[in-house]
Amino acid sequence: MTTEPSAVGRDPYAALRVPDFLRLLSGEFIASLGEQMATVALGWELYERTSSPLALGFVGLVQVVPVILLALPAGHWADHHNRKRIVLMTQMVLVLCALALALWSYTAGPIWLVYVILMVIGIARAFNGPAAGTLVTQAVPSALFTNAATWSSSVWQLATIIGPGLGGLLFALSGSASLIYALNAGAGMLCALLIWMMKSQQAPLSGSPAPTLDSLKEGLSFVRNTRVFLAAITLDLFAVLLGGATVLLPVFARDILMVGPTGLGWLRTAPSIGAILTSLLLVYLPPFRRAGWALLWSVAGFGLATVIFGLSQSFWLSLLMLALLGAFDQVSVVVRTSLFLLRTPDAMRGRVGAINGIFIGASNELGAFESGLVAALFTPVIAVVGGGIGTVLVVLATALIWPEIRRLGRLDE
Repeated sequence: MTTEPSAVGRDPYAALRVPDFLRLLSGEFIASLGEQMATVALGWELYERTSSPLALGFVGLVQVVPVILLALPAGHWADHHNRKRIVLMTQMVLVLCALALALWSYTAGPIWLVYVILMVIGIARAFNGPAAGTLVTQAVPSALFTNAATWSSSVWQLATIIGPGLGGLLFALSGSASLIYALNAGAGMLCALLIWMMKSQQAPLSGSPAPTLDSLKEGLSFVRNTRVFLAAITLDLFAVLLGGATVLLPVFARDILMVGPTGLGWLRTAPSIGAILTSLLLVYLPPFRRAGWALLWSVAGFGLATVIFGLSQSFWLSLLMLALLGAFDQVSVVVRTSLFLLRTPDAMRGRVGAINGIFIGASNELGAFESGLVAALFTPVIAVVGGGIGTVLVVLATALIWPEIRRLGRLDE
């Protein structure tokens, strides 16, 4: 992860000085804060009512299926329609879903109903993701893309520091998740308002839109032929698919570490603490000179930290490993996001972002289902440790299959 000496005149706060980016960033922070609180509440509530790791795994599965099925058409839609309007419409659907979760929790509704609500959330996110991921490119000039990507990730991590701890505390004090889901709905409304206030305009669409099938093929062809990008998102897919342990944190908090909902909040917060400290360091450093090796080493570190967490029976060691896990993941996120923003033509960002979203959604949500299933069939420890070992093996395979990733230098060249 070697970097160049600091460049003269480098401004780590350049993107924050752009008003529209500040509005977008604030909206992302508020929405993420609400989502993180709701995630903790939902995980604990489901496990309390079912005592089933598989029930936690299904949370990811029902949300990723719509992303896999709809992301490519959503990407085509984002490339040929007003992206800001798409984000606002889907954000309001997410607000309604949060209110539905609050009603479900307050009335102790049937378990199956929560999965219906989560599937609707997955559908909204399938259309929201490709459009929202491109808003930063109309908010800041291209020279600030990497800086903006780092701050966006930092703010998301800050929300995941505050949100889980606050969500766990509120759950412990109130004994009910209804209030938390309602707060998430309010956060979604504020996010929509801030995005609506953005003044920058999307670049005019050029020519007539290609037929949907041809448009989708064009996006797939771009990703397939840009081998270094394909390697990066494939690495993320299998690493998180195998190494994602966060869905099992309610199990570790209650049955292994025995720290209750408050401890669960801290466990969910720990990765974000490591990630945001890494982000603050990255905004002051110049770009990686060898971004490919930075990506490979960070994902390998992610896998090793996952293994140690799975074996730990100490709350403090578990917190430390989760913090390291977040730090390594943050390096990976910045490299992949910068690669997407800098090397994708604007006219294709919706479709390429949709493909990236499929990989990310599959890795996070299918990884959650995989972890829950393996934990149910064997043990939570085997699920986490085995996944961490698998992540390290995926890094080795990626480095061998795609030598381009080893040769990847500065992303802005």
